Amino acid sequence: MKISLKAVPHIANKISIDLNNSGVVKMTKGLEAVAQEAEKILVYNIEQEMALEDKAADICDDNEEEIEFMLADERQLFFMIKKKLAPEFGVILNHEERYSDIAHKILDELYEEDLIHFEVTENRIKNIIYNAITSFIAEVSEIDDAVITKIKTYKKRYIPGTDEFDILYEKIYREEIAKRGME
Repeated sequence: MKISLKAVPHIANKISIDLNNSGVVKMTKGLEAVAQEAEKILVYNIEQEMALEDKAADICDDNEEEIEFMLADERQLFFMIKKKLAPEFGVILNHEERYSDIAHKILDELYEEDLIHFEVTENRIKNIIYNAITSFIAEVSEIDDAVITKIKTYKKRYIPGTDEFDILYEKIYREEIAKRGME
């Protein structure tokens, strides 16, 4: 599953909380500083993928007539183009490898910025970060279902895509995150 920009602050907070609770990491400047660094790396990674997808979409748009003439599946072509361009944009498409790479980059940045100290292997710290990312992603689907279910219980009908729905969704989403101890 892809990470959305709206999930980034929550994932960054989970990383900092999990590192702090691990008992093997000493934070030199607190949870917030660690979360901010993690957030920067996550946002950069997502922005790279968005740029990659924009480029792939542009190529598909530029060749729309040929795609229609050949009766090709545009979604499949989009993915093939994305796969071909991924190395140029520095994007790893395999989610497991990607999250491992992100975890390593976060660890490197936290260490270089002197935000954490530890006396265990780097791999152990990287695994804490990786597990924070993947466990959050696993819970996102469950949280989304809970938020939608709760919105449907309201007397007033909220229409997905409207500002009113989005504001309510974000409010309940944050409540669910907090209730699960992920913020």
